[in-house]
Amino acid sequence: MRGDEKDGEGGYELREGVGEKHDEEGARSSDERESRPRRRRQLYTPEEEQAVVRKFDRRLVVFVALLYLLSFLDRSNIGNARVAGMDDDLQSVPPREGWYEWSLAAFYIAYIAFEWMALLWRVIPAHIYVAALVLSWGVAASLQAVAVNYPMLIFLRTLLGIGEAGFTGVPFYLSFFFKRHELAFRTAIFVSAAPLATSFASSLAWLIVKLGESGPIAPWRLLFLVEGFPSVLVAALAWRIIPDSPETAPYLTAREKKVARLRLQQPTSPLNKKPSSSSSTALDTLAVLTDPAAWLTALIFLLTNTAYSSLPVFLPTILHAMGHSPLSAQALSAPPYLAAFITVLATAHASDSMRARSPLLIAHALASAGGYAILALSSSPLLGLEEGSWVRYLAVYPAAVGFFNVVVLTIAWSINNQRGEARQGAGFALLQVVGQCGPLVGTRLYPDADAPYYTRGMAVCAGAMVGVAVLAGGLRWWLGRVNARWEREEEEEGEGGGEEGVALVGGYGHGYGERERGFRYML
Repeated sequence: MRGDEKDGEGGYELREGVGEKHDEEGARSSDERESRPRRRRQLYTPEEEQAVVRKFDRRLVVFVALLYLLSFLDRSNIGNARVAGMDDDLQSVPPREGWYEWSLAAFYIAYIAFEWMALLWRVIPAHIYVAALVLSWGVAASLQAVAVNYPMLIFLRTLLGIGEAGFTGVPFYLSFFFKRHELAFRTAIFVSAAPLATSFASSLAWLIVKLGESGPIAPWRLLFLVEGFPSVLVAALAWRIIPDSPETAPYLTAREKKVARLRLQQPTSPLNKKPSSSSSTALDTLAVLTDPAAWLTALIFLLTNTAYSSLPVFLPTILHAMGHSPLSAQALSAPPYLAAFITVLATAHASDSMRARSPLLIAHALASAGGYAILALSSSPLLGLEEGSWVRYLAVYPAAVGFFNVVVLTIAWSINNQRGEARQGAGFALLQVVGQCGPLVGTRLYPDADAPYYTRGMAVCAGAMVGVAVLAGGLRWWLGRVNARWEREEEEEGEGGGEEGVALVGGYGHGYGERERGFRYML
């Protein structure tokens, strides 16, 4: 189907006689349709489209953001539990260094090993799949409260990683409900739950530790139980709320379901593709593996995850090493992530409005690198900051805000620049498999021996964020060249290039097969 686009992303009108033949005046014979001159006719109004988008925002996006909040809370609250006494209770006799780091690494090893579960969004109905995932990680997170030693905790963290691995496909899932230029803000609402969860975890940890100091249950055990069990309860809601596709959303009317389908019927939409054969799917997957854009985006994600996976679980420990009490360290961990939550939403909205990812991504990567650089140089003669200096604490803000924004923009950028459902799925899987190797480094960056400044870990994260900015700049330059090449090719082909709206793809590692006429990489 070819669309006459008003907004550059599959506007409100389609050419009659091609694709869907909807007639608001009632059914007519095919002969009568064919005898009429071809003309433009409105299939739905902007108001109808906006109503559908608002419903998906309120019912779908907000709910999956809640689920991600719970998942990130369950994976990152171990940092708060450590400061609340977990390390003392679970340490072996004689004490062994590295137990805590192994409990962090166990989660990410399982997370990486089971990344393939993100592809099951195309196999298992979404409402069943999501409910099962949420239930599994909720049970594993709650059972951490009864751990008696570090090996048991490591086993439970492995189960937690398996449960959360499949949920990484949510941004890919959202691409079936929203257009390309709408995706970053919705992904931001989803991913922004991470800093909000970290902020919430720190605030709740402060309250639990305060109340649990005189209680019969160790504060860290109470923390795991209080923050883990809500996922078990919400799993039942996920079964009823999560739709399998736009047409199955229970909160849409019959007309709204049709609008939801029509507005996504454009060449670059996965909903507008015919069912793929196994051979074409294999070619699409192979095309992703030979696509430099997919690999560069995955490398950006890997470097970002080095910081993204480490600071949320180590910040309470870092603040405690700065000289703050355990209770104060819990409270001071919250504000940087609250600032990140607000900034992520504003950045993603601006990115969607600009219809560009790299400028803001590079800016936030450099800001994060600057924050980490101040922390890394704190003990040097250049700065010579004291352990409890407020300059050190304030430097945490650009560091945290920066990498959370880079994560959101990188995920959206990856999905935007893959064409078709099979390539989007394969590209997203590659992004996750490569990118989630970053935490294997990040969880080892802050050993106790490096306290109180943790210079080595801060320097590694600063270098990683500089690398993100360099790779993003190079990727933008390369994609700009490809877009310019495609522009020249289509100008040479002229208007008589064919009704299919496709062009052969070759060279520059674009992949195999065909691309849609008019498709351009988002910069």
